[in-house]
Amino acid sequence: MENSVTPTHCPYCALQCGMNLTPAAGGCVTVTERADFPVNRGALCAKGRTAPTLLSSALRLTEPLVRRDGVLVPASWEEALDRVAEGLTRTRTEHGPDACGVFGGGGLTNEKAYALGKFARVVLGTSQIDYNGRFCMSSAAAAGIRAFGLDRGLPFPMEDIPRTGCVILVGSNPAETMPPALRYFTELKQNGGTLIVIDPRRTRTAEQADLHLAPRPGTDLALALGLLHLVVSQGRTDEAYIEERTSGWEETRAAAMAHWPEYVERITGVPVPQLREAVRMFCEPSDAMVLTARGPEQQAKGTDTVSAWINLCLATGRSGRPYSGYGCLTGQGNGQGGREHGQKADQLPGYRKLTDPAARRHVAGVWGVDPDSLPGPGRSAYELLDALGTDIRSLLLMGSNPVVSAPRAAHIQQRLESLDFLAVADVVLSETAALADVVLPVTQWAEETGTTTNLEGRVLLRRQAVTPPDGVRSDLYMLHQLAARAGVEKGFPVDPEEVFEELRRASAGGIADYSGITYQRLAEENGVFWPCPAPEHDDQSQVPVHPGSPRLFLDRFATDDGRARFTPVTYRPIAEEPDAEYPVLLTTGRVVAQYQSGAQTRRVDELNAAAPGPFVELHPRLAARLGAGEGDPIAVVSRRGRAVAPARITASIRPDTVFMPFHWPGEGRANTLTNPALDPTSRMPEFKACAVRLEAVRP
Repeated sequence: MENSVTPTHCPYCALQCGMNLTPAAGGCVTVTERADFPVNRGALCAKGRTAPTLLSSALRLTEPLVRRDGVLVPASWEEALDRVAEGLTRTRTEHGPDACGVFGGGGLTNEKAYALGKFARVVLGTSQIDYNGRFCMSSAAAAGIRAFGLDRGLPFPMEDIPRTGCVILVGSNPAETMPPALRYFTELKQNGGTLIVIDPRRTRTAEQADLHLAPRPGTDLALALGLLHLVVSQGRTDEAYIEERTSGWEETRAAAMAHWPEYVERITGVPVPQLREAVRMFCEPSDAMVLTARGPEQQAKGTDTVSAWINLCLATGRSGRPYSGYGCLTGQGNGQGGREHGQKADQLPGYRKLTDPAARRHVAGVWGVDPDSLPGPGRSAYELLDALGTDIRSLLLMGSNPVVSAPRAAHIQQRLESLDFLAVADVVLSETAALADVVLPVTQWAEETGTTTNLEGRVLLRRQAVTPPDGVRSDLYMLHQLAARAGVEKGFPVDPEEVFEELRRASAGGIADYSGITYQRLAEENGVFWPCPAPEHDDQSQVPVHPGSPRLFLDRFATDDGRARFTPVTYRPIAEEPDAEYPVLLTTGRVVAQYQSGAQTRRVDELNAAAPGPFVELHPRLAARLGAGEGDPIAVVSRRGRAVAPARITASIRPDTVFMPFHWPGEGRANTLTNPALDPTSRMPEFKACAVRLEAVRP
């Protein structure tokens, strides 16, 4: 493949930026612009530009590892697979199928996510499967389903953002989390539109805003309700739209009217004049959008919080119209597709419900099994991890690093260590893989072909550009071999296109219908938006192919009656409010040069130079009370543990709040502190707000 240019996509965030890869002598791979891909139009962040660094054999796993006498040592693939099969079989025999757990990732391709869900349910017969995407946008997904009948991150393409009149960006910092996306907001302002950013910190994105609201962490629900109260009281609702296209308004209006502006100011800390200005900016133009991200979603009331923002869009007639509406900025590279095809605890391929008898019959028919043999819904991600070592005795984990990324991470590490058997498939020896009994080195983005689905619902084709090292195999190969060892000889092909063809059939007729999408179309059309059903005709050559669905809800919503549903919600506090012992709020997030748990980006010198380690961001007044200076070690203590990191003192954060990025393990691990309190609907943990105290660390 040397010197051949391969158009493909970045392995990191949900933009899935287009790029060209060119292998060169000595194993190097260069990245060049791919201006033809409409999402990033050639722009790449530092993570994308340096992504080929991880293709180096020196930085990644190149042979299986098995634990002997307490130490991981190299082994053959045959021995490693035999050990995994024996470990899972022994658990099933001694404790039953549900004693086997499976944990996936939002970075897995659609083919891998599909095959993993099928493996869990058909080969292992376990209900205990979920994935780290539960920690990403599950609250937005739940709110979107109950409002619109369908969950797709953005119901419109990114290109619509600069063409609207106002964007409210809630709990999102794309300047650092997905830098190529910032141009859309810059172009919005150049076109005369306005940007409102809601964030407890004055981030790089907030600095670009026409209006920055800095609420106390965990109060986004009150803020949204306060804005809706003002919309109603100022007569800015779209009554004709509400009548024609929605249901449930009366109850929702009544709930919002209990949240008058002065009450909301006391809760959030956002002054009433700013609330009024936000309503004016949002309502005056004919078109407007609300975009949420992890800030409002990673809360124990995240689903209700997102519902409140959706209610604001519906009350003003903004959803289901061109250049308007609600959308969620997905985080992980395949966070959208990863939850559509079966690795989530309650779902089957095509975004079907596991509890729906018709869905079970359809998917079982594709898989060639009895519908009654499919297990029911299992535990959500945190609940699954919390049950390790007790109800769940063995775990197969792919593409996730919960030792760093899970809430109450020290406890989850102990749960992993208590397992009878742990197998991890990964590209690198992550902190979680280091605990495993067997580690399987698998191919990564540029070494394999497969599909992902970006934040717009655009299904994309990642193409293989280089040959993997000799000791590396694909996840599909691993699942094929494990299935064969369990006596399932067919149904787990190694070829990704063959897996995708089966995925098309399994998704047909579902909410996320991929049946009209093929690898050829993806290559020729630069991606296809779902839903995209196959032609319903015996002679499909005579029927035009479905063009895909870049814009949803323009004619009707995906509910039974075609109407969007208001959801009445009321404010409630975070699960753990500050008190005398823990008087400060902690919120967590990302920095531009690292990604998720950092398992891959922390191995790249250029990225580490830009972001070498954890820190505690705090206001000068808070630092003065501690007697701490810039760079001094600060201990942050919650009811779950203690983390220590250098102080970063800035007036860009609220005086009652500290911020820590969550990319690092060890002493500075932010998720040692975070609260696993779960949203009752989405089962999302409350990463974004918990009570802590600060201690200066003296020499």
